[in-house]
Amino acid sequence: MANVTNENVLAALRGVTAPGAARDVVTAGMIQGLQVKDGHVGFALQVDASVRDPDGLRRACEKAVFDLPGVLSASAVVTAPAAPPPPPRAAPATQPQQRAAVAGKTGIPGVRAILAVASGKGGVGKSTSAVNIALAFSRLGRKVGLMDADIYGPSIPRMMGLSGRPDSKDGKTIEPKESYGVKCMSIGFMVPEDTPTIWRGPMVMAAVEQLLREVNWGELDILVCDLPPGTGDAQLTMAQRVPLAGAVIISTPQEVALSDVRKGLNMFRKVDVPVFGIVENMSFYLCPSCGHRADIFGHGGARQTAQEMGCDFLGEIPLHLSIREHADAGTPIVATEPDSPYAQPYFDIARKLLKKIDAAAAPGGPAIVME
Repeated sequence: MANVTNENVLAALRGVTAPGAARDVVTAGMIQGLQVKDGHVGFALQVDASVRDPDGLRRACEKAVFDLPGVLSASAVVTAPAAPPPPPRAAPATQPQQRAAVAGKTGIPGVRAILAVASGKGGVGKSTSAVNIALAFSRLGRKVGLMDADIYGPSIPRMMGLSGRPDSKDGKTIEPKESYGVKCMSIGFMVPEDTPTIWRGPMVMAAVEQLLREVNWGELDILVCDLPPGTGDAQLTMAQRVPLAGAVIISTPQEVALSDVRKGLNMFRKVDVPVFGIVENMSFYLCPSCGHRADIFGHGGARQTAQEMGCDFLGEIPLHLSIREHADAGTPIVATEPDSPYAQPYFDIARKLLKKIDAAAAPGGPAIVME
């Protein structure tokens, strides 16, 4: 396989010029954050308002790079130049002005409600919970989408048993993949599983925007968004760009996880996103041989934190081998063993969330009818 270098990629991109522009994209300084590793190429394409078709230009750049010998994948995200700071205001915004700003967020056509699944730290089973909650929504008769907003550590493709690049029927929007009746989209479809995504904040924010708005989601009752752990760029993009119906926070019982839960909960409150509640994952362990219960990570910490923080406690999910095995195999337990006692907590949590999503729906909007 031919060796791909930054110089090869930049040389290919010098052959791409935006329509109506006098200079190629490299000379114009539009290529940012170029990363080349083992034949996989990623970069940001910084455009301004003078570029009439940024998506067409992005596709042209990706094609120019992909045509190079040795290139296995080429992924570009469109970013905009940093906006100048707003002029200082004479007085703080009034409450009506704040409400208007929230109302001004742009929704996704056809998507009735967007639910964020978050965690304060990694390793607490957030993605496993997001997958099984989304599948529980679907089993309860809803039209569901699942978006993997964890740009640095996408796991939805593996957990949903999906692979390969998604198709595009019109060359402008991407068709989501589907598994177990749920539409799915992830940056993991664009790059090989073992290839790291080495992007700075603006590229992450642009990628999240593209996953939201350049995917043909169709008509959905709920779009479940699996956020990365913590309180970073992806979370802020979601909170500030789209009208989230609410967020659910996943935690384990131990204090080291719960301290970060408090930070995540306060972040959502600061950006006016309702927190529907906290889920305690890996809550307890039942021995499959003797039935003995062991609280390996402690027990009840999430419930207590929910009480302290003034939000609902949504339920406990046990630590069990079958949940992990099904997630690793791409056969989530809610989809393949829905009657299992280890799938039932996800259904209970999903029913509680459906009631909250229905209550948060805009007046006059279609209601989600509980079964």
